[in-house]
Amino acid sequence: MSISNRSEVLFIYDCTFSNPNGDPLDANKPRIDEETGRNIVTDVRLKRTVRDYFHDLKGEEIFIRDITDDDDHLQDAKMRAEDFLADKKDKSKLSLKEMRETIRRNILSSCIDVRLFGATIPIEKSGKEKSSVTLTGPVQFKMGQSLHRVKLQFIKGTGAFASGSERTKKTFREEYLLPYSLICFYGVVNDCAAEHTELTDDDVNNLMDALWNGTKNLISRSKAGQQPRLLVRVAYKEKFYHIGELDKLVAFQSDLNDEGIRDIEEGFLDFEKLIRILAENRDKIDYVEYAMDKRVRPKQELKKILSEYGLNIRELVY
Repeated sequence: MSISNRSEVLFIYDCTFSNPNGDPLDANKPRIDEETGRNIVTDVRLKRTVRDYFHDLKGEEIFIRDITDDDDHLQDAKMRAEDFLADKKDKSKLSLKEMRETIRRNILSSCIDVRLFGATIPIEKSGKEKSSVTLTGPVQFKMGQSLHRVKLQFIKGTGAFASGSERTKKTFREEYLLPYSLICFYGVVNDCAAEHTELTDDDVNNLMDALWNGTKNLISRSKAGQQPRLLVRVAYKEKFYHIGELDKLVAFQSDLNDEGIRDIEEGFLDFEKLIRILAENRDKIDYVEYAMDKRVRPKQELKKILSEYGLNIRELVY
């Protein structure tokens, strides 16, 4: 059975003295909107966080991951698809259509990332017959954006080793980072597309867990210091309906200049617009579930006010 109805997701996390999403075409600098000065993080980065959490920490199978052969050659997409044939020796016995259907069925039953985010899966038989499986992901996120202008810092340091033999000095390293960025993502869980990927309510619940705990457990040198701060999901009663653009209904207010902000407690999250819109749509909303980090300073008591408007509020505990 597919998901019950449509829902929207609002996810806010922050990073301190790190690079939340480097641009490989621009010296791996954190992405910044030149017009607004706000930090940008791609939806691909967020999905990678979710996938890594499912695979590395929860032991779930995912389709998009790095797999190498004995010669250290990385699998391409066609090779990865063939992992989902019951027996690769059966490839010669199956028609292209049968291969396609077998791979599609096995990937959907095995891979939570495809049920969530979809995939385009190329299929090839004998190097001549070609086809593909195209699945539109029910869960789609916009680009994430910081709720304030950020400051880009350029750091130099000493490397661990010399650049070659017979050298007397170590190399230098250079990197770009952000002292602070409070990043907001917005997404929709589309009930129409969910029917094609067989997405379930349990999968969506697991996504919420992966957003929060995947971000918290993303402990690499460039990502250390990331913390989830707010996670909201609005689930609707009315089919094919959602409010839209929830990310534009939350603001971060601080007495400091934006570029001088260094901590979540140096400002307030303002939910005034979000509360008003949710209240106006309460007859169409089944429930609102949320998790909020204890260090967040909310300007309004989100749970109390929404409950007073008659909304069903569920608090998530991670």
